[in-house]
Amino acid sequence: MRIDILTLFPDTVNAVLHESILGRAAKKGAVEINCVQIRDYTENKQNQVDDYPYGGGFGCVMMAQPLKSCLEAVIRQAGERRRRVIYLSPQGQTYTQETAKRLQRDYDHLVLVCGHYEGVDERFIEACVDEELSLGDFVLTGGEIAAMAVADSVCRLVPGVLADEQCYTGESHWDGLLEYPQYTRPEVWEGRAVPEVLLQGDHAKVERWRRRQQFERTRRKRPDMYEKLRVTEPEDLQILREIEKSTGRIQLTEPVTCRPAAEADLPAVLEIVEQARAGLRKFHVDQWQGPYPDEKAFRFDLDRGECFVLLHGEEIAAFFTLSTREEKTYAGITDGKWTEGMAYCVLHRAAVAAKYRGSGMADKLMRAVEEQARAYGLRCIRTDTHRKNKPMQRLLRDSGYRYRGNIQVLVEPGHDTARQAYEKILKR
Repeated sequence: MRIDILTLFPDTVNAVLHESILGRAAKKGAVEINCVQIRDYTENKQNQVDDYPYGGGFGCVMMAQPLKSCLEAVIRQAGERRRRVIYLSPQGQTYTQETAKRLQRDYDHLVLVCGHYEGVDERFIEACVDEELSLGDFVLTGGEIAAMAVADSVCRLVPGVLADEQCYTGESHWDGLLEYPQYTRPEVWEGRAVPEVLLQGDHAKVERWRRRQQFERTRRKRPDMYEKLRVTEPEDLQILREIEKSTGRIQLTEPVTCRPAAEADLPAVLEIVEQARAGLRKFHVDQWQGPYPDEKAFRFDLDRGECFVLLHGEEIAAFFTLSTREEKTYAGITDGKWTEGMAYCVLHRAAVAAKYRGSGMADKLMRAVEEQARAYGLRCIRTDTHRKNKPMQRLLRDSGYRYRGNIQVLVEPGHDTARQAYEKILKR
C-alpha cells in the first residue's frame, strides 16, 4: 500500500506517521507513506498556493494549479496502480471502519489531499478528486489530522503491519460492534477489580464474556449501531436473548460498597433472607425452608463482627457472613477432600436482594468476600450449598471456586442435609 499525502505541512504529518507501528511497517516495506509539499509545485516566485475568493468573503482559497501539478507529479512517480484520490473535507461522506476496509481492499495507492484556509478551488475537486471524506460533522483548520487518521486506519489493515489479523478483527467497529473492555495489572486498582472470569484461564468463558460485553457496550454507548446489527450466528443470538432478558433488571448506577453489618441493618437483612427463601422454594430447593437462618443467627454473627452488607448507594443490596471459626461438619467431607494445611474462613450465609438479581451484584458480593478473607489474613475460603441450588453452584464456579466433595449439615428434621462443598485458594 502506497499513500501520498498532499499537504502544506509535510514535516508535521511525517513526524506522526513514521513513528511506532507505522514507522516499523514502513521500514520493512509493508507500507509506503510520502508527505508531499504542495508549495513546491507553485508557478510563481512567492510560492503562492492561495488567493482571494471570487465574489468576496473571508480568508483565502487554495489555488487549483499547485494542487493539480503536485498530484500529477505523484502519479507519475507512483506509476500504474489501483489509485484513489481523496479530498479530506467536512462536506464528504463520514469516514467509518467499513470505508477503511474498502480502501485497503480495493486500492494499492491512495492520494490524500489536505485542504487549508477556506478550502480549495472547486474546479480541482471536479477535475481531479474521486471521493471526499469527512471525520465527522465538525470543521478543522486543515485536512492533515483527517489525512493522518485515514492513513493510520487503512495501513493497520495491510497484511504485515500488525502481528496478527486478530489485532484488528476484534476491535471496535470491525463487525459493527464496539470492543470489549481491556484490563492489565494490578488485579485490583483503587478498589476496582478485574472481572473474575478473566482470571480463571477458561478461554471459552473469556471469549463468550468478551462477546457479550461487545453487544452490551454497543447497546449502551452506540444505540444507533446496535439497531443496525444483523445477527445470524446461534451463539450470538443466544447472547442477545440473554441481554434482552436482563434489560428490565436494575442497573448499578451508584457505587457498591461493603461494610460490617450493624443492628439497624437487621430488618433489611432478614427481608433479603425471606426473598431468597421464596426463590429457593419456587425452584424446589430444600434450603433455608425452615426457621434457619433467623434473627438469632444473624445477631450471633453481628456480635462476632462476621456479618457484612453490600450497599448500592445507601440501600442494602446483599449480605454475607464470613467466619474464621472452624466448621466441624467440614471434617466429614466425602467423595473428595479439602486442600491440606490451609487455614480457612467459611462463607456461611449470603444472599442478594430480589431487585438486584441479574445486576452483577452477586459478582460484587463474591469479590467482597475475597477482600474480607484477605483482611483476615487468610487465602482459603470454603463454603457449601444445596445440591439442587444450581444458581449458587454456577456463581461459585464462575468465581473460581472448585468442587471438593460432599458434606452433611445440621438442619431441622425433615429437610435435606446433603450439601456440595467448594473451596477457593486466593492468589498471593
